[in-house]
Amino acid sequence: MDSVPEIPAGTVPEAPAGGVPEAPAGGAFASPAAARAAFRAGLVRPTSGLCPGYTQVNLLAVPQEYAFDFLLFAQRNPKPMPIIGVLEAGQTSSELLAGGDIRTDVPSYRVYRDGELADTCSEVTELWREDMVAFLIGCSFTFESALLAAGIEIAHISQGVNVPMYRTSIPTVPAGIFSGPLVVSMRPLPASQVAEAVRITSRYPAVHGAPVHIGNPDEIGISDLASPEYGDAVEIPEGHIPVFWACGVTPQAALLAARPSLAIAHAPGQMLITDAADSRFQVP
Repeated sequence: MDSVPEIPAGTVPEAPAGGVPEAPAGGAFASPAAARAAFRAGLVRPTSGLCPGYTQVNLLAVPQEYAFDFLLFAQRNPKPMPIIGVLEAGQTSSELLAGGDIRTDVPSYRVYRDGELADTCSEVTELWREDMVAFLIGCSFTFESALLAAGIEIAHISQGVNVPMYRTSIPTVPAGIFSGPLVVSMRPLPASQVAEAVRITSRYPAVHGAPVHIGNPDEIGISDLASPEYGDAVEIPEGHIPVFWACGVTPQAALLAARPSLAIAHAPGQMLITDAADSRFQVP
């Protein structure tokens, strides 16, 4: 990989006339704190590749009355919902985002009311309630650095778009009010590299691990790869095979049936970047 310019840790890229900062040239921040500061100041963009070596996580925050049901839902479905951390009711920071704020440090948030998407916004400070419990869920962006280091191209990074994500026909195991379909992310790979990608990603079980499906998307209920439910479509070169990993957007699909009074999540592909090193979640 080519080297990329960095910005000093703890600083925000210079804001243009409109007051919103720009991502650094080349796309990499010097530290997770620098990235979070930029998002807090108004930068909105997908986070894949932004902070190589540091773990990115999905966010789902619900009122405490629903927290046990969701924790049980995640425990029964660890592939799409590996829990990296849980914040206490009302807590807005933790050791995973030292000095950060869960209400402002994600590029973009989705607000659900009674299971329906009600708003998309860049911060949720005024919406946050003292009884909100935030779950930080492993993300497949974490193992992308390892794939790139092995010479495996990541289509959505090279094409400059968000990762494509799809609802499948694979059901999750219900728990309490939560149920729904498995959501997957897709990366097209040359047939010759699929086995190596499986080997590499299987070493990251805390961030979805090995793929859940390889090949024909119809077998898991995906009729059109050009029309993802979340993220962006990617071009699939000749000779490439679609490879599907469980995705931490699965809880957002479950909200449609659970219909909690309030839920706050990240915008798909726009993750919270934590201070935890990717290597922390790699197994031998």
